[in-house]
Amino acid sequence: MAERGENGRKNDPQQTKEDILLVATEEFSTHGLAGARVDAIAEKTRTSKRMIYYYFGSKEGLYLAVLEQSYRKIRSLESDLHLSDLEPEEALRTLIATTFDHDEANPDFVRLVSIENIHHAAHMLRSEAIRDLNVSVIETIAGILQRGFDQGVFRRRADPIDIHMMISAFCFFRVSNRYTFGTIFRRNLSDGEAIERHRGMIADAVVSYLKS
Repeated sequence: MAERGENGRKNDPQQTKEDILLVATEEFSTHGLAGARVDAIAEKTRTSKRMIYYYFGSKEGLYLAVLEQSYRKIRSLESDLHLSDLEPEEALRTLIATTFDHDEANPDFVRLVSIENIHHAAHMLRSEAIRDLNVSVIETIAGILQRGFDQGVFRRRADPIDIHMMISAFCFFRVSNRYTFGTIFRRNLSDGEAIERHRGMIADAVVSYLKS
């Protein structure tokens, strides 16, 4: 028989942790690490600060768990693509489209990464999980590049980390700077036509670079 927590609900530890992480993602991405309130997260999840600290240790521990989950989400999306089954150019374009669409649909992720950069990645440095998670995307890109080079599809031997950065930079910037860039140049980066154009543009740019 399930136990009941302080709020009278049946305890489901895994679901409770998932609920906390979901609300905490919004809280940290909106207010930053310093401005986020554990009390607010507890209230929205109908838990208590004591319960949150029991699961995550501290406010910083919860913030790090949110970061880890955010990276786990995009890496999981990539692994579900089965890119090794696709021809190199199609695989690369599929990966780029997935990155583009993920960042477009998850501005919280972009804000969290921006916040962690303000902290000079101090919290990420403590996380082996984030380092391990991000090895997979580099291995994936390296495999695509090697297959493309071996087949004569790509002429350039490129560093997979450079390619990952090239893709990430464009996809990330569109979301992180959409308001400032949009205000300066009077462009709505959330416009459907602009989204389609930019998704194709970054794929064409990367593929053209590799074929040159």
